[in-house]
Amino acid sequence: MISSLVNIASILFVVAGAFFFLAGTVGLLRFPDVYTRLHSLTKADNTGLGLVVVGLAIQSGSVLAALKMILAWLFVLVSGATAAHLISTTALKGGIRVWRKE
Repeated sequence: MISSLVNIASILFVVAGAFFFLAGTVGLLRFPDVYTRLHSLTKADNTGLGLVVVGLAIQSGSVLAALKMILAWLFVLVSGATAAHLISTTALKGGIRVWRKE
């Protein structure tokens, strides 16, 4: 019984993470400017990866493997935020304006 609950929880976390990845991709394709696209990608993909990591950590069966996955996720959080900041700063300095509805 416990094993099936763990499997169901793991599946739910991974599916929720995949949904956030899909939402980030839709945001990348649909939003009008670089700034809103970056926001969509960084927020949705970091949340999606976190949920997938939780789902996989539940299934790993090893605390060390789970900690490694969480550490990798933390590195992705830091690098994603840094990359988004650098891209948006470069776009702003390059003269790309924020989209305004007219």
